[in-house]
Amino acid sequence: MTKEGFYFVETFTDNLIRNIKVERIYFEGKTKYQYVQIFDNQILGKILFLDKKIQSAAIDECIFHESLVHPALLTHQNPRHVLIIGGGEGATLREVLRHGCVQKATMVDIDKQLVRLCQQYLPEWSSGAFMDPRTKVVFGDALNYVEKCQQKYDVIISDLTEPLKAGPSIYLFTEEFYKKISQILAEDGVFILQAGGTDLTYNQFYTSCFRTLKQVFPVVRPYWTFMFSFCSPWGFIMASRKRDPLKMDEKTIKTRIKDRKIKKLKYYHPGIHRGLFALPLYLKRALKKGSVLTDKKPFVWE
Repeated sequence: MTKEGFYFVETFTDNLIRNIKVERIYFEGKTKYQYVQIFDNQILGKILFLDKKIQSAAIDECIFHESLVHPALLTHQNPRHVLIIGGGEGATLREVLRHGCVQKATMVDIDKQLVRLCQQYLPEWSSGAFMDPRTKVVFGDALNYVEKCQQKYDVIISDLTEPLKAGPSIYLFTEEFYKKISQILAEDGVFILQAGGTDLTYNQFYTSCFRTLKQVFPVVRPYWTFMFSFCSPWGFIMASRKRDPLKMDEKTIKTRIKDRKIKKLKYYHPGIHRGLFALPLYLKRALKKGSVLTDKKPFVWE
């Protein structure tokens, strides 16, 4: 059990760990689907861990969520209907609702208890987004929702936990699932997912997501940013049939931000947009080595 004044030990590998001092414990316990820890650290602020893996920290959650949401929504000329898969903290929903053109944002998360815990202990993450009349929250399995969905979405955002052994999202990163996503994505729609670490050693999941999406979509654009709380660069991948984030110039982005009345951003801006897609040579080379993920051969972090 975590104790106040002691150190939480986060294990990256057998050869790499870090200690995070616990100033205050908000919650520790297991939901039906995952082990949840929410505590406070003097530097990182409030932190959410799921199955002992860091998911979000107050100090830089804005960097993660703004990077995940705004490049995709601004690439689309007029996103009105948005689907969020996962995103239990509500911060992805918060960023989506900054876009005045969005008429409906549907969030599907399997873990109702986790969402409630985040609303209770991390209310600044959602910042009232769950109470917005444009919000619809569905508690259930994302695969089942996508298979039965009859609606087309302008933007679909995958903000899932990584595929840990015995975790809830192993089969939500496969070619079969992405084909189902493409069926409920509007013809000019955009799909975006958080795709894990992009460091020199542990980028296999990211590169495999890229290779898998290339089997389904003609336009696939990987990008990244650095996350201080993760101690790692972090990757995202955008996919589409038609829309290309690299064809937008700063003027277009600036105009869309103004027209949609998006305010108080902390990280993303028109000038940084193209820079997010500038990958280092080691990662560009690694993208050629990823595996195509399938239901028979999914990716699983041991």
